[in-house]
Amino acid sequence: MSKPKSSSVEHRSDGSQPWLHQKGRVIQEFGTVKQFPVALSMDTRLYSCQRLNKVLADTRILHDLYKKYHWLMRGATFYQLHLLLDKHAGEQLELIDTVAERVQTLGGVAIGDPRHVAENTTVPRPPDGVEEVPAMLSRLLEAHELILTECHDAAARTQEMGDDGTNDILVSDVVRTNELQAWFVAEHLVDTPLVHA
Repeated sequence: MSKPKSSSVEHRSDGSQPWLHQKGRVIQEFGTVKQFPVALSMDTRLYSCQRLNKVLADTRILHDLYKKYHWLMRGATFYQLHLLLDKHAGEQLELIDTVAERVQTLGGVAIGDPRHVAENTTVPRPPDGVEEVPAMLSRLLEAHELILTECHDAAARTQEMGDDGTNDILVSDVVRTNELQAWFVAEHLVDTPLVHA
């Protein structure tokens, strides 16, 4: 009878030792869709996933900009903007999950890794340091407009292709949330007197 090899960690199927440092093969490539019984063609689902992943990448960057500016806010309206930007970040986080889950529902692969997001976003990168408050708010508005432009086009096209679920998410969730947030941020850039007219 052979003697078992000595090892500092004994792997047994009934043990509690985790199997660490595993490597696996990719079972679905990014940019592909698997067949799902959702009554939409492969081409429609592939197109919708591509458009949704674009919105998802930009939305993830917008969320991070909101968090960055929430932390770095300055000035007389610090408290109000600090709270508002954090509220908006939370709403963007909900959109991220909604859009990513729609990609998965269509049989696609949602963009996930932050480095992959950075490669696919069209939202310009801000300076690493602290900008003046109006510049921060302007950057947020520019990101909102990029997302809204993409969503309007994608919503119209997915509607033409019969993808009502994607169209609904783009219009009812992403567009309406971004429009409302853009309004709230834009009003902070109105130069109006505070005490008298």
